[in-house]
Amino acid sequence: MKPKTLHYPCDGGQSSGSSSPSPPHSPPRYASKGRRKLRSKPHYYQPFRELFVGGFNFRFSFRHMVLLPLLYISGLIMCVGPFSSFGGQPSPPGSLYRSHRMYHLLRRHIQSDNSSAIQMASVWKYKRLKERKPCSNSTASQLHVGMQAAELINKDATTYLIVDANGGLNQQRSAICNAVAVAGLLNAILVIPRFEFHNVWKDSSKFGDIYDEDHFIAALDGHVKVVKELPEALMQGYDYNISNIPNFHVQALSTANYYLGEVLPVLQRERVLRLSPFANRLAMNVPPEIQFLRCLANYEALRFSSPILTFARSLVSRMIEKSSRDNGKYVSVHLRFEEDMVAFSCCVYDGGEAEKVDMDSIRERGWRKKFKLKEHLISPSLNRVNGKCPLTPLEVGMMLRGMGFDNNTSIYLASGKLYKPERYLAPLQEMFPLLHTKESLTTPDELAPFMEYSSRMAALDYMVCLLSEVFVTTQGGNFPHFLMGNRRFLYDGHAKTIKPDKRKLAILMDDRIKLSWREFKEHMGVMLAESDRKGLMVPRIRRFNRKTSVYTYPLPECRCLQKPHNTNTTDNKYMLDQLFESVR
Repeated sequence: MKPKTLHYPCDGGQSSGSSSPSPPHSPPRYASKGRRKLRSKPHYYQPFRELFVGGFNFRFSFRHMVLLPLLYISGLIMCVGPFSSFGGQPSPPGSLYRSHRMYHLLRRHIQSDNSSAIQMASVWKYKRLKERKPCSNSTASQLHVGMQAAELINKDATTYLIVDANGGLNQQRSAICNAVAVAGLLNAILVIPRFEFHNVWKDSSKFGDIYDEDHFIAALDGHVKVVKELPEALMQGYDYNISNIPNFHVQALSTANYYLGEVLPVLQRERVLRLSPFANRLAMNVPPEIQFLRCLANYEALRFSSPILTFARSLVSRMIEKSSRDNGKYVSVHLRFEEDMVAFSCCVYDGGEAEKVDMDSIRERGWRKKFKLKEHLISPSLNRVNGKCPLTPLEVGMMLRGMGFDNNTSIYLASGKLYKPERYLAPLQEMFPLLHTKESLTTPDELAPFMEYSSRMAALDYMVCLLSEVFVTTQGGNFPHFLMGNRRFLYDGHAKTIKPDKRKLAILMDDRIKLSWREFKEHMGVMLAESDRKGLMVPRIRRFNRKTSVYTYPLPECRCLQKPHNTNTTDNKYMLDQLFESVR
């Protein structure tokens, strides 16, 4: 039966999944000159552009400079107006958090509906396996030729590159992979990257605490030389203080030509150069031999440290045991309903004045005056209808039950410190009694060495999610992007990922539209099918024209690095042995 069509205002077209904000990167100490970040137009602008200027090709003149702002302001008044209390107009569906009321209406039907439409044994029916090819000599030869060219330019002195990686676990991972690629491009020796401390993540871990340093150096040998620290003679020249080393502020998403034309001459002159901060400082579209270095760093060189791998193996084994009803298969959910994420999103839930006080306090601690600046517009209702609000545990539970996962499904919840977990986690536990976390699978003593380090805790979540039969992403960010790419790499292109359309979900979770449980399930079935369809869509990668992230879509460039294990199997125990072979 076709789901009931929903009509709601301020939707300039067909809804689609939207990327949501993550806590911001550590701010650069110096801004790059001549750089301006372009902001995309809000969705409510699109209908007016199509109505008034669509189909007309005219030259820009003074009257257009007057007309376009007026149209834009009109759009704001017409679409944002209903969100306010002016005129006594009701808020449109999806603009307020009312999921808890929707759950109250449907709770009895959800509890009585235990007929699962999804069988975990065949949950991912789409498999497109391709023959694996070894890394071609052409890539290696291109890399060798590139290094020889850089050596001719850089022949007078050995040069060293120091990179400061900022952000959380996977933003740092991105910086490390990019640093390897840049070091290869400039024929420089890479010093083991340093991690910046940030008052949001509050993690003082060093590279060796999270990754295996010796393996990192050995895996890159012959491609990029890596050392643990600068030579004594160089350090002495800078009074043994890394901060005294010249720092080059690289523009975001800089091209290979930029590095060769702007950075390389400075590196030759100084012999050692710092690049800080270094998040997203290399364009995705780079020559294949440089892209290969990214693949090599991400899938070969970056291996978690022995303490993390050993404990992660134990967690995965316990999840497999807890999922014996489904032959060891489980669903992992990356839940971003953490204190800092809720605060950063500026979304409003059902906590009233106490919630407002909590969020204001967290924003002040984490980002100081950022949210009080005049140019920072806070619009909770607009954020919700645009799908930018973190899903609550209740919303995740209703979505999964609606998609056909019954209450016997084993779920692993990957998350940091949730906001008021005693209140918001209870409905999810009611819908899925077999709900597990790092804390529930371990003893306090086992988890103690990791508890005070957010990146190490995230690394444990990463490994458990990597081996799940289904991965559910709820908010975007570096964690799901790297994980989806790693799962595609591991399972030869595809792995079951549920990425909900949060704009549609905001409407469906509003009790005022009065959906029955049957109708809600029909909509969730359509959303699941659409998520699967998009999961099958692999972007076409043309040579020197990649627009998507190689970390999210690693094929075809990284295909030659795939292991020759049996990709036809989805046996978690088999994959567990393959991945954790180094810590047996």
